Amino acid sequence: MIRRTALDDGRIRWRAGRLAGPGILLGATLIAIATTFTACALDPGFRSDSSVFAPKDPPAFDTPLPIPPLADSEVVDGVRVFSLTAGEGQSEFVDGVTTPTWGFNGDFLGPTLRAQRGEKVAVKVTNELDETTTVHWHGMHLPAAMDGGPHQPIEAGGTWRPQWRIDQPAATLWYHPHPHGATEEHVMRGLAGMFILDDERSGASGLPSQYGVDDIPLIVQDKRLDSEGEFDLDSEGNEIGLLGDMVLVNGVWGAALDVTTELVRLRILNGSSARTYDFGLDDGRDFALVGTDGGLLEQPVSTDHVRLSPGERAEIVVAMAPGTETMLRSLPPDLGQVAAPFAFGANDEFDVLLLRAADTLQPSPPLPARFTEIERYTEADADNTRTFEVQDREINGLRMDMNRIDEVMQVDSTELWSITNRDLFPHNWHVHDVQFQVLDIDGAPPPAELNGWKDTIYLEPRREYRIMMRFEDYVDDENPYMIHCHLLLHEDEGLMSQFVVSEDRPNRNVEQGDSVGGHEH
Repeated sequence: MIRRTALDDGRIRWRAGRLAGPGILLGATLIAIATTFTACALDPGFRSDSSVFAPKDPPAFDTPLPIPPLADSEVVDGVRVFSLTAGEGQSEFVDGVTTPTWGFNGDFLGPTLRAQRGEKVAVKVTNELDETTTVHWHGMHLPAAMDGGPHQPIEAGGTWRPQWRIDQPAATLWYHPHPHGATEEHVMRGLAGMFILDDERSGASGLPSQYGVDDIPLIVQDKRLDSEGEFDLDSEGNEIGLLGDMVLVNGVWGAALDVTTELVRLRILNGSSARTYDFGLDDGRDFALVGTDGGLLEQPVSTDHVRLSPGERAEIVVAMAPGTETMLRSLPPDLGQVAAPFAFGANDEFDVLLLRAADTLQPSPPLPARFTEIERYTEADADNTRTFEVQDREINGLRMDMNRIDEVMQVDSTELWSITNRDLFPHNWHVHDVQFQVLDIDGAPPPAELNGWKDTIYLEPRREYRIMMRFEDYVDDENPYMIHCHLLLHEDEGLMSQFVVSEDRPNRNVEQGDSVGGHEH
């Protein structure tokens, strides 16, 4: 079944219902291709090798890159306490145009929270918006009741104070809202920030580590403004959600980073709701990939690009020569065998951030040959296996239900999951609470950039991804964690499921078509 909704400009937004077979799926996909192509062809600037969704160039790359401030904190009774306030503000992304925005502790985005492994932390979150929101600690290992998903709402005018102990390796994590059905809007309006974890290994790694000087957070998001200067939140019929025409870095369109050291570490977050980027440098030079979602790789990987789908992070180190410039670009990302590449941004190439080196640079020590040791899982380590199929807005044939627990994991168990995207358009896969390892893709070892810890991974269509993770420390039969696609439109429309980690309840894997009893919260 295809559900169609007329849009203001006459185009058709399509949504495939539960599909009976590959023939119906292909037909639905072809309708999507024809619809999107017709819309594109009506644009006088459209080329068959590009997209009307391709970002446009800013007037110039000359605005100094703002660095999100490190959040203030105080230690009270052995707990490091941060404070975040979600509220409304105003920002100027285009000269002379004022845009209503949301932010934490400011007009747009939020400060960087930073803590050491072993510390107890708490975050006092105050909601000064006119509607309910949440704050989810993306990538964090923590109790389910502190996770900040849809079951931890903060009402308008309310306050929430989660507390937990940092117990995972150093990593670049982030925080953002997670209200069921409204995550895309809340993130797109500006509620997001980084949460950096440190440990003894990272402190001794030899990597650039002076925050805001040679260690730079980059929150990359694409946006679109309407004729009134407000955020356009309409995905314009695109099956994966909104692809914006302005690419902001730390809230600035056309940003430039003045580099003062020979090596600069960029912590890149894809904070967009739908767009996948493939980051590289305009001169084609190699850089060192040193970390992914869950922390440092075992050793630096020399590469000239890194693909990041929504929610993924990468830490890269770029070498600069005095008095030179290079542009951080997004190259056309390889999205796999999608049916309409141009409709999903696969042909888009655009500039993101100018790196501008000073005439004299402070010396940087060379990168070490090795950062850490990662204990590798093998198939024999699995205590339990699960199979997940993603199609349209469903996981294993089920759409998100806040009152249903889909999976039960046993505490102190290691699991092997097989995940396949059955659609011909992009999805990705994010698991709360844990970091996982990619065992193989279609039976082949993962590429070097997927050899570290991950909490989010892009799912190319019709490929089998096998991942392994361990559930430990936290047991809660009532409060669930989430599994979902981090393309936020997909998440909001139901491509999400819930699991609990239990000590007493047996493992349960809900297979496609099974009925599930209610679980009230």
